[in-house]
Amino acid sequence: METVDIDCSLSYKVNQESEFIIHIQAAFHPWQQIISESLDIIGGKPEYFLDPSGINRFFRFSSLNNQCDIRYQATVEINMPPRDENAQELEIAQLPAHLLHYLLPSRYCESDLISPMAQRQFGQLPQGFSRVEAICDWIKNNVEYVVGASGSNTTACDILHSRAGVCRDFAHLGIALCRSLNIPARFVFGHVEFPDPPADFHALFEAYLGGQWILFDPTRMAPLEKIVRIGTGIDAQDVVFACMYGDVQMLALNPLVRDHVVGQPLIFQHAHDFIGSKDSIRM
Repeated sequence: METVDIDCSLSYKVNQESEFIIHIQAAFHPWQQIISESLDIIGGKPEYFLDPSGINRFFRFSSLNNQCDIRYQATVEINMPPRDENAQELEIAQLPAHLLHYLLPSRYCESDLISPMAQRQFGQLPQGFSRVEAICDWIKNNVEYVVGASGSNTTACDILHSRAGVCRDFAHLGIALCRSLNIPARFVFGHVEFPDPPADFHALFEAYLGGQWILFDPTRMAPLEKIVRIGTGIDAQDVVFACMYGDVQMLALNPLVRDHVVGQPLIFQHAHDFIGSKDSIRM
């Protein structure tokens, strides 16, 4: 079990009346418990809501100010179950119906287009956990982590061609390769502390094996047991951390994370108390 402190701040220049939808709060997920949290927004008043999954948490607000500052702080206890290295792939007929859409191609994960490559490279490997790990190893060894090498429209197929990207791209490629092999897979992003590159959100993916979701990180950059999940979805399109409607410019992004030290004051000393339980979310 791990406990971490999150201190995430965003700053925007607002040039006209604009609408914000922000997704940076720790998710309501069985693997983590939110001990305490707070939120400050200078330049808007938030309205909180969940997406249909009941896990992903969002807030929205309007801003008229020249500058909008957001600060989310939390202490989260993480208790991720051990990964079952013996977990096997399930036949499609065995999959729960509500998971079948995680087999389909999506905006950033064109599993249908890369299926021939996936079959050549991984089709003959032993099925199960080890095959997904082999996919992660291949991505790590064949795709270079380069900040700025990809953009908001970059897809799994693009990464196969360019062989350079960031964690989001590594996750999309892992998802696409899994789906090409009839393994349900989905996108996950969250808060985590890692020294290189500088502080940022981190993206990885889950594969459905042995009747459970198991986390995988093709970048090998962050300890899985310290991931504080923010969002889970088909791909990054489902869990964008910020959507703005209006003339807005980002000034700063600082999603800082550190190990919680027992006995030290909680990091949020000035922000007002925030949502402490799922029941207090307004739908």
